[in-house]
Amino acid sequence: MRIGIIRENDAENRVSIVPNSIKKLIKAGFEVNIETGAGDRSNHSDSEYETMGAKVVNRNEVVKANILVSIGFPNLEDTPDGCVLVCVADPFRNPERVKICNDKKITLLSLDMIPRRISRAQSMDVNSSQDNLAGYRSVILGASMVPKAIPMMTTSAGTVKPSKVVIMGSGVAGLQAIATAKRLGAVVFASDVRKSAAEQIESVGGRFIHVDGMDDFEDDSGYAKPLTPEFINKVNETVCEVAMDADLIITTARIFGRPAPITIPESAVGAFKSGAVIVDMNSDVGGNCEATVKNEIITTQNGVRVIGICNLPGTIPNTASMLFSNNLTSFLTSLVDDGEFTMSESDDILVGAPVDTDFYVKGMGGVLVCRDGKIHDNQTRLSEVV
Repeated sequence: MRIGIIRENDAENRVSIVPNSIKKLIKAGFEVNIETGAGDRSNHSDSEYETMGAKVVNRNEVVKANILVSIGFPNLEDTPDGCVLVCVADPFRNPERVKICNDKKITLLSLDMIPRRISRAQSMDVNSSQDNLAGYRSVILGASMVPKAIPMMTTSAGTVKPSKVVIMGSGVAGLQAIATAKRLGAVVFASDVRKSAAEQIESVGGRFIHVDGMDDFEDDSGYAKPLTPEFINKVNETVCEVAMDADLIITTARIFGRPAPITIPESAVGAFKSGAVIVDMNSDVGGNCEATVKNEIITTQNGVRVIGICNLPGTIPNTASMLFSNNLTSFLTSLVDDGEFTMSESDDILVGAPVDTDFYVKGMGGVLVCRDGKIHDNQTRLSEVV
């Protein structure tokens, strides 16, 4: 069982496996090869990996491993047919990646497809670990650009009022953003289309923005459902009205496998006060703000700064890599049985929850996307997209 850790492309600062995970993988029976320089951008040298027992090799050698791991979907031109690829493939938005794997008979295990509601999956859930960091980072980044202090301050020169922060969406990223902004001393307002989110928002110090007619728009997977255009407009108007005098606005709304919904239209940006900062956490999938420019920071005519930086976890690569590595190591070691790497059809993480359980989602499997040149039978929704 040989694992090959691939060096990420130049836009990615993280690494999929950190040195501290190597011993656990070796103990489970894996031999670990890592591409030269793979950990450099997350502050992990080749010598650290060698000290922990990994072999540092060039690209030609690393792709010879029967199990290849990375964060992003790698270039597969020089990889052998029939290997196992473990990464974040985002197959619903990138169906061509599934076709590439099928053509090369590569077994694709896409970590973003993990059935997150299964308790055993929580230690393997890269979505939650990276979203958590993205929520934290969005506040730190946004606060650094707000032209005023965040907490209330009482000084001999006068009292400084606390900044007002509005968080749009309160999934994992949103809740961490609320908690971080609260710790910085801001007054925090937050919204969500899931009724159940109100209690969670208040538990971390936020004030829930209620929208008339709100129902519990949550699907069986725990993600927000797509909404009607009419209700989207109603939510946008209500939340943007609260945000008109905010100092920092953070958008987190993301729908699984689809483009990001618009939560801040151009008209709302034009009504925000000068000096306000918007951090769009979903610029990589279209953006929640109509004014967002992917991977850029712009200033509108009325003085609002819009931050469209993609891959926020990648801006803190040391911590992000450590958490991703822990998730990936838990996943890989769970597939070892008596010293053999096995992919059982009875493993809920791989193929999805059984029909007769509360966690079953029709048309959705687990992380096993395709094998032996075809999409897994449980991935009927994905098959339709591909």
